[in-house]
Amino acid sequence: MALNPKKHEMPTQAPEVRAHNFSEVALGYTAEIAVEEAKRCLNCRNSPCVSGCPVNVNIPDFITKIKTGDFEGAYQIINKTSSLPAVCGRVCPQETQCESRCTMGVKFEPVGIGRLERFVADYHNANATEKPAAPAPNGHWVAVVGSGPSGLTCAGDLAKKGYKVSVFEALHTAGGVLVYGIPEFRLPKSIVAKEVETLKELGVDIQTNVVIGKTLTVDELFDMGCEAVFIGSGAGLPNFMNIPGESLKGVYSANEFLTRSNLMKAYLADPVTPIQKGGKVAVVGGGNVAMDAARTALRLGAEHVYIVYRRSMEELPARKEEVEHAMEEGIDFRLLNNPVEILGYRNPDDPRDPKNGFVTGMRCIRMELGEPDAKGRRRPVPIPGSEFTLDVDTVIMAIGTSPNPLIKNTTAGLEVNSHGGIIVNEDGLTSRENVYAGGDAVTGAATVISAMGAGKLAAKAIDEALS
Repeated sequence: MALNPKKHEMPTQAPEVRAHNFSEVALGYTAEIAVEEAKRCLNCRNSPCVSGCPVNVNIPDFITKIKTGDFEGAYQIINKTSSLPAVCGRVCPQETQCESRCTMGVKFEPVGIGRLERFVADYHNANATEKPAAPAPNGHWVAVVGSGPSGLTCAGDLAKKGYKVSVFEALHTAGGVLVYGIPEFRLPKSIVAKEVETLKELGVDIQTNVVIGKTLTVDELFDMGCEAVFIGSGAGLPNFMNIPGESLKGVYSANEFLTRSNLMKAYLADPVTPIQKGGKVAVVGGGNVAMDAARTALRLGAEHVYIVYRRSMEELPARKEEVEHAMEEGIDFRLLNNPVEILGYRNPDDPRDPKNGFVTGMRCIRMELGEPDAKGRRRPVPIPGSEFTLDVDTVIMAIGTSPNPLIKNTTAGLEVNSHGGIIVNEDGLTSRENVYAGGDAVTGAATVISAMGAGKLAAKAIDEALS
């Protein structure tokens, strides 16, 4: 039978429906679709797809299980190397990783590896009744700072080897960027909670509302008996453009905007920490976070939402799928434009804060692409005399984040680079003995799966050092 040259489409909510709710956009494969998609896999002898996966999931083997209808067997194969399969199947950029190396993709569309991983994980979560058995303790204790993807991966890998693992999370809910950064319509929080619960069943101790560097320091963790510390504290310090008007009311970092919506439920009728509802919104930036912020603003009732990005569509760094979904939902892309000032008014009679006024617009300048920069992307250059004003009352800055300096400032001997990222060697070891780091705390804002890969690498190094 001839192979289907095209990947099976992912069923989704209709754009005109999903733009007004926070339910998951992608609905997932059915069992029938999953089996048919799995049959597209050529089961290559050299498995190039595996080398494209930062956590080295045995992709051909789990897909072979799907072909035979052994969905639980497929999950167990994935679970050997990935602690967060239901998360990865939803938010990993498979198109630039495992699927980019798929042999089917040479002539046709690659196999939908991420969609199959999501299906398998969802099947397990819906049908599994047995809890994972906690392994016998090996007598060693490791502390993990942060419960994002790198921290949870490191904790899971060590727990499976019998380590006592304590995870310290600064916020009141475990999950890191998975719960505060990624919207419900892309990654339901029940999925994250399920993955966290699985780790707890393995014996991982997760303590929330503990800020390492303030509540406890890294040195105090060692004094308490920890033998190694993994820092996976992420990159939660938002960047701004330093243009006039950024202190006006109605200007948010994407970090604050998404945290209020995702973690603090600002979309509820009577939220504890409300944010924008209605009006016209400009989101500055072109990455996945910008897409998340824009689509969240739309669901919060914005009349019109702009994406303002200084390069063209070809340079847009967000995932193709997220860009397509945003366009389908009516997000207005203003490309080759760059903000130069946020405009506002001041009302001295307003008791809320007469010092800083409220956003009334954003002045932008049109750009054109010039010579390539150090990364090979053509550098955007302003076009003289092309300034114009965008009529908005909310501005969300989604131009990246940096590692929080708190741990660096409270941990003697911990070396960082010029961007605040912790410096590590090839095993994730920092300049401090028995202190490891990985994920966004090292690289700055990156992908969930790359953070997981760093957590897995550090767990292996910790195990080798302590055992």
